[in-house]
Amino acid sequence: MRPSPNQELARARQFTDDLFQRVRPDSFYERPIPERHRLVFYLGHLEAFDWNLLARYALDVPAFHPAFDRLFAFGIDPVAGDLPDDQVSDWPSVAEVQAYNQRTRDQIDTALPELPPALVQAALEHRLMHAETLAYILHQLPYERKRAPGLTPLPRGGEPRPSWIEIAAGEAELGLCPGAGFGWDNEYQAHRVSVPAFSIAKYKVTNREYLDFVNAGGPAPFFWSHRGGAWFYRGMFEESPLPLDCPVYVTQQQAGAYARWRGMALPTEAQFHRASVGLPPSANTDFRYWDPVPVTADDELRPAGVPAQMVGNGWEWTSTVFGPFPGFEPFPFYTNYSQPFFDGQHYVLKGGSPRTAARLLRPSFRNWFRPEYPYIYATFRLVQS
Repeated sequence: MRPSPNQELARARQFTDDLFQRVRPDSFYERPIPERHRLVFYLGHLEAFDWNLLARYALDVPAFHPAFDRLFAFGIDPVAGDLPDDQVSDWPSVAEVQAYNQRTRDQIDTALPELPPALVQAALEHRLMHAETLAYILHQLPYERKRAPGLTPLPRGGEPRPSWIEIAAGEAELGLCPGAGFGWDNEYQAHRVSVPAFSIAKYKVTNREYLDFVNAGGPAPFFWSHRGGAWFYRGMFEESPLPLDCPVYVTQQQAGAYARWRGMALPTEAQFHRASVGLPPSANTDFRYWDPVPVTADDELRPAGVPAQMVGNGWEWTSTVFGPFPGFEPFPFYTNYSQPFFDGQHYVLKGGSPRTAARLLRPSFRNWFRPEYPYIYATFRLVQS
């Protein structure tokens, strides 16, 4: 039985509430990523978004704190070197934000039966997307400023044997048809794209493989650190020797450079669809683990002869510039969700990461970031014609 909107919203709130519990009380005014807001913004943003969409837009409920409604309304599309200049004194106290959050939740919960289902779904998915955004922001918070939960040991996997999967020529169906369930504006409209035959790597590129590139002069990933002649992975709550059989987290620029070094390419969005349709997700999704697992960890869940972990254990960069599908129309209740990013400076990612909610793993969902942005849980695999 599908959970009710109340149950889904309560579960999503639990995910984000737990993330804020990972922050030590004296650290909410830290800015772990220089281009982004301080953590206190995100504490207020989730409830402000819900309030502005569900109470103010949908029901025209009078504002009880219009200053907070505006202050916490919008995040930042980070551009390297374009740093915010706000001061700690510009922000309210954590207690004030928490009081605003509680009143917002109380009023929205009371009004939930009256709300249009599509807007409730939008608020729910917005919160779940921010559960991932907040995770990668917290990843950059110094360890001493975080409180680690009880950690589940990561699964092991056998050593990957690189191989190629042949994908026959055919059509990729991108996007959603009206009435197919909730989707964001950039997921519409459904259409077909012809894709010539190609081969795709069975596994995502591993740290071991990318290390060869670094040793040949390639750029080191942001999540790696080097000392004493050895490489380490900077995990969410601790640093560890570089896990060689886990997928490498890189920027799109680094993924493209590696692909060219190998004489290959990154898949297009359409190629990704052709290779991934109908495949089961990795077990490393929906907040199960905090860090990547070996690329072979899900082999027993995967049918033979198909690519592994196309969904989960790290978003996958594509070579496709983020843009509208034919017939695109922005949602009237969130006109700036997609359209401002159709600027030729963002690339599509597909699949999902360890911190991607299950409902966002649908094939039509599109993630996008600037090619130089280093903080996200983004991996890649190679294709060849």
